[in-house]
Amino acid sequence: MKKYLLSAVALSAMVAFGGAARADIIIGVAGPLTGANAAFGAQLQKGAEQAAADINAAGGINGEKIKVELGDDVSDAKQGVSVANKFVADGVKFVVGHFNSGVSIPASEVYAENGILQITPASTNPTFTERGLWNTFRTCGRDDQQGAVAGKYLVDNFKDGKVAIIHDKTPYGKGLADETKKNMNAGGLTEAVYEGITPGDKDFSALIAKMKQAGVTVVYYGGLHTEAGLIMRQMADQGLKAHFMSGDGIVSNELASIAGDAVDGTLMTFAPDPRKNPAAKELVEKFRAAGFEPEAYTLYAYAAMQVIADAAKAGASSDPQAVGAALKAKGPYKTAIGELGFDAKGDITRPDYVMYKWGKGTDGKYTYTEIN
Repeated sequence: MKKYLLSAVALSAMVAFGGAARADIIIGVAGPLTGANAAFGAQLQKGAEQAAADINAAGGINGEKIKVELGDDVSDAKQGVSVANKFVADGVKFVVGHFNSGVSIPASEVYAENGILQITPASTNPTFTERGLWNTFRTCGRDDQQGAVAGKYLVDNFKDGKVAIIHDKTPYGKGLADETKKNMNAGGLTEAVYEGITPGDKDFSALIAKMKQAGVTVVYYGGLHTEAGLIMRQMADQGLKAHFMSGDGIVSNELASIAGDAVDGTLMTFAPDPRKNPAAKELVEKFRAAGFEPEAYTLYAYAAMQVIADAAKAGASSDPQAVGAALKAKGPYKTAIGELGFDAKGDITRPDYVMYKWGKGTDGKYTYTEIN
């Protein structure tokens, strides 16, 4: 009798533990949660966490609830691989992240080998989806698309200018700068200066002196907002009066706090502002009510979580490979940033970039507004 009771207890425990194991779908959210790019990490985290909460409130994914696990890669490739390996050990099946292309690319190989599907809201380097991996998707566009818009704008608006192409030597920054340069050159405009800087640098006096000597009138920068803001400020301090232009790596209101008044007039490429999408109005208000402005990649991270859930439902399976197949075959999916379909590589089928300009808003604070 005692033996029977023990077996029943053991069986009950097994059922309980088995039920708990099936109760959650663990989705990793990875990005620079600390460090110089923490503003972007916060966007990914807040967007994905809110989406998970909303999906869970609506019943979860095929009856299972999402459990979010955070991974801080501090925008470092080696740390990103460490985060990826921890996700593998913890049973993560899907990842929303990373932010930097130079982190997403090596991390994606770990995920591919271990059956994990990755959707980045922000990594724009073409290589991410060009390697034939089954598991790489993004809700944003690509640098070759963004560079085409930036290069054409430079040709159309600064054909008589002297352009400096500056980049931060990373897969994202150099990749975007080179794509912009390629398209600019194809339009007949040749750069006067081409230089790389190192992320984390604080003093750009030598670079600015070189640009002044070359008579530079336009600076195009491929990189992130921290160094961009410092370059802008030091250009102003050292008397280099040149237009400044960059890409989606500076889409953060933190840029203005770094650059100060030097941010005024800065040009920037990014997708049409998803906060203006009528379908996202209630969601945007929800973020603002919680004290968080859902700028830049916040809604892109929310959308990444949405398409994971919707593809799992469409394919009637939470298996990552089945979800990947459904993402490509059963879209487009309605999301906070509009309808998204995915091609065979995992890129979205409706990429679009427009130009923004930084200036003072009605509240007297610097921000960015679309100009075309």
